[in-house]
Amino acid sequence: MTSFPKPYYRWRPHPWHGLSPGVEPPRLVTAFIEITPFDVVKYEVEKQTGYLMVDRPQRGSSSPPTLYGFIPKTYCGERVAALSPEVDVADGDPLDICVISERPINRSEVLLATKVVGGIRMIDHGEADDKIVAVLASDAFWADIEDLGELPPAMVDRLAHYFLSYKAVPGTENTVSIPEIYGRDHAFTVVDASTADYEDAYGQ
Repeated sequence: MTSFPKPYYRWRPHPWHGLSPGVEPPRLVTAFIEITPFDVVKYEVEKQTGYLMVDRPQRGSSSPPTLYGFIPKTYCGERVAALSPEVDVADGDPLDICVISERPINRSEVLLATKVVGGIRMIDHGEADDKIVAVLASDAFWADIEDLGELPPAMVDRLAHYFLSYKAVPGTENTVSIPEIYGRDHAFTVVDASTADYEDAYGQ
């Protein structure tokens, strides 16, 4: 019988539960990309099967300013919620991540090796919904960035504006707020909290 090198998956691994969170979390993490800056439809991993599904068309006229997805084997639960004093719960999803790349990447369902540099503390419908900000680890332009404060302010403002407006519908109340934008050290704390929450929820 032919033997296969490890790791080998006879079937496709679930992107949330079957992939590594990265080579050196919380600093170097894997990002599974669901949406690219070219998408006007919001795609999301269907939690039972792990396949990408259409969540909804983007309601506004703006597209996501960066690659967008999540860190495998993370979960936003009690520990992540405790880092947002305005709320008591988190959204119960894997931890979201925005990845900056100098070269356009126009495919989703790809894995990226990324470096965490900061994050956006977002509240959505009364739930903690943090967005980690990272750079592509092998990027020729951005790879030397270590902290969010080293990024152009306009880039960070664009991310914040997107998340404040991406669910907005004229005539209805906006349920999203951003109390804080934070740097690398707090982002590490959020990633660590989400991996501990994952172990509580799904660990063996």
